[in-house]
Amino acid sequence: MGVTQQSISKALDWGYEKALTGGIPGTNTAYELAEEYLQYKGELRDRVNLLIRWQNARSATSGFVTGLGGAVTLPIAIPANIASVLYIQLRMVAAIAIMGGHDVKDDKVRTVAYACLCGNTVAELLKDVGIQLGKKFSEQALKKLSAESIRKINEAVGFRLFTKYGKTGVINLHRVIPFVGGVTGAVFDGVSTNVTGKIARKIFIE
Repeated sequence: MGVTQQSISKALDWGYEKALTGGIPGTNTAYELAEEYLQYKGELRDRVNLLIRWQNARSATSGFVTGLGGAVTLPIAIPANIASVLYIQLRMVAAIAIMGGHDVKDDKVRTVAYACLCGNTVAELLKDVGIQLGKKFSEQALKKLSAESIRKINEAVGFRLFTKYGKTGVINLHRVIPFVGGVTGAVFDGVSTNVTGKIARKIFIE
């Protein structure tokens, strides 16, 4: 099964909807995840960091979203292992946004959540539409996002993720489904999730 830019975009929409509404066996929604970590003691940043660390471990653990390998039929033409990592990362980002007081059902928040998956290139991507990474993602920043800006970000995200999985996904694409992925793929997924979490923290929390 190959990966295209269109299939990546569809996977993002699918993963985000599942993250908010549930439907993946054995997993909580982003709302439930946010509520769970908001119960911990300490500063908000510390609680977010705890969430990120736990998601890093899960994304690097073979077989976390076992339903993607069997019980759940993917409505998208993309390998289950890649879809699962996108789902885990989007759920984490959405939970972080919720913890920061943002409405994750807002299309603008959703678009920026997608952008977080681009890792360290997100600063350049968002700067092109007038958002400075490192400043709290405020209502003012949201208002600057026009329909054209949203379209531009979504296209850029789709292209960058396609490039990302096109270059590093040779191993990913040949994993056996359900999960039996090798060490190399697991390490890549964990590192990628860690970067994504820190980007989401910078945008939605700090």
